[in-house]
Amino acid sequence: MSPHCPDEVKYGVVADVVKEYEALAAGGARSWAAASSEVITVNGVRVALEDGSWLLVRASSNKPELVVVVESTASADDMRALFRDEVNPASPATRKWAPTIRRCEAPL
Repeated sequence: MSPHCPDEVKYGVVADVVKEYEALAAGGARSWAAASSEVITVNGVRVALEDGSWLLVRASSNKPELVVVVESTASADDMRALFRDEVNPASPATRKWAPTIRRCEAPL
């Protein structure tokens, strides 16, 4: 997924997402969908989950977009579920992402 996000906004959006995951990791909390085993915050955030699945959110370096990647070690269905439950701003389970992503859509 590569949602459009103006260059002037995208790095702030990613910084907010990084802060959310850092806070979850520091508190030993679960991510929104699953238990995370590692949070790497270089150039965005990459969250490794206990089952080996992972997700990545970063700003594109050459386009006005965010880069969102989700991989599952189990199946394509699990990958879609992880995306739906963890990063999809349209999902009722992840409404907390909606204001962050909407900042990409708001006129400057």
